[in-house]
Amino acid sequence: MSLKLSIVIPAYNEEKTIQTVLKAVASVELIGGFEKEIIVVNDCSKDETEAQIFAFKAMNPNVEISYFKHEVNQGKGAALHTGIRRAQGNYVVIQDADLEYDPKEFNILLQPIVDGHADVVYGSRFMGGKAHRILFFWHSIGNKILTFLSNMFSNLNLTDMETCYKLFRIDLIQGLELNEKRFGFEPEVTAKISKIPNIRIYEVGVSYYGRTYAEGKKINWKDGFRAIYCIFRYGLFK
Repeated sequence: MSLKLSIVIPAYNEEKTIQTVLKAVASVELIGGFEKEIIVVNDCSKDETEAQIFAFKAMNPNVEISYFKHEVNQGKGAALHTGIRRAQGNYVVIQDADLEYDPKEFNILLQPIVDGHADVVYGSRFMGGKAHRILFFWHSIGNKILTFLSNMFSNLNLTDMETCYKLFRIDLIQGLELNEKRFGFEPEVTAKISKIPNIRIYEVGVSYYGRTYAEGKKINWKDGFRAIYCIFRYGLFK
């Protein structure tokens, strides 16, 4: 029996990039005999994101895409909750709709799975020899602080807790009660997944093509403070 990778794509006001991301995801040939399930969750976009998704589906009828839409904007975490609940694959991976991560690197994440070593794989922007766009100094410092604090409570030694690229065995991620509706998803899921007995978590290096705020980046300093709150809340309490 073939295995399936569910690819969850949360989208909010990504009319300029969503078709390019969908094309890249659809064209990837996965290793290990994995098939693909593409799930797009539109978090009540105000632009032409939905129209662009429908146009891609019409031009690519052979690409199976499950589409869901929030009638009210709830945040990236909420969109991920919707996509993860709907996933039917053996594993699920998160793919942002903004071109900051390259879908061709799904296979880097899948390799520890195919080799039988991992249940969860994080794609780190801070290890390995992959390309990285040089952007914001204080963002990089903030990321290191958040990862350090997260590691303190989870007893992990991750280099990039905040990475988008997280791949989970489906029963593990669907078995978690996830609450955070915005960018608090990252520290919450890390804290909760780390508490699963005998969990096998791996980290691999991936490339990163970051965006500026003018290009559509959405995370801000308020999300950083929320992440600190989530690290303490979910790190200290079950």
